[in-house]
Amino acid sequence: MNYFKVGKIVNTQGLQGELRVLSVTDFADERFKKGSQLSIFSEQDEYLLDVEVASHRKQKNFDIVKFKGLYHINDVEKYKGTVLKVAETNLSELAEDEFYYHEIIGLDVYEDEVFIGKISEILQPGANDVWVVKRQGKKDLLLPYIPPVVLNVDVEGKRVDVSLMEGLDDED
Repeated sequence: MNYFKVGKIVNTQGLQGELRVLSVTDFADERFKKGSQLSIFSEQDEYLLDVEVASHRKQKNFDIVKFKGLYHINDVEKYKGTVLKVAETNLSELAEDEFYYHEIIGLDVYEDEVFIGKISEILQPGANDVWVVKRQGKKDLLLPYIPPVVLNVDVEGKRVDVSLMEGLDDED
């Protein structure tokens, strides 16, 4: 079964078994809602256990999550530094123009049939996502995910077609 990272447990929160999670998903409210099924993996990517979300709230830049059956700091302290993942079977269907990170990372980027590079990561600085494109012999290209720049995304064809607006590529 495939699993996809949704967050990293960075610390405990209080004494009642809550954990401070640094989210890496666009769907935090869905992933961490009460009753959601997640899995905890070690830093070495070894499966540890399945958990069910008992409660969730936002605090500053963190998601504060409590798991069913783990109601004391002593129950959860050992999970600091671990990774939360969602099983592929628990992913929901997305709208036509929405994508999961794992579907975008690794796609080839082209402008007018000229290969630019591969998408290596996705940043969330604010209003829109920014796709980081690894290029051979050049600095990474930061590509805003906005309609005038990203023209077409073909997940099955592993291809993204773009139009680089003036000033977007500072290496020209």
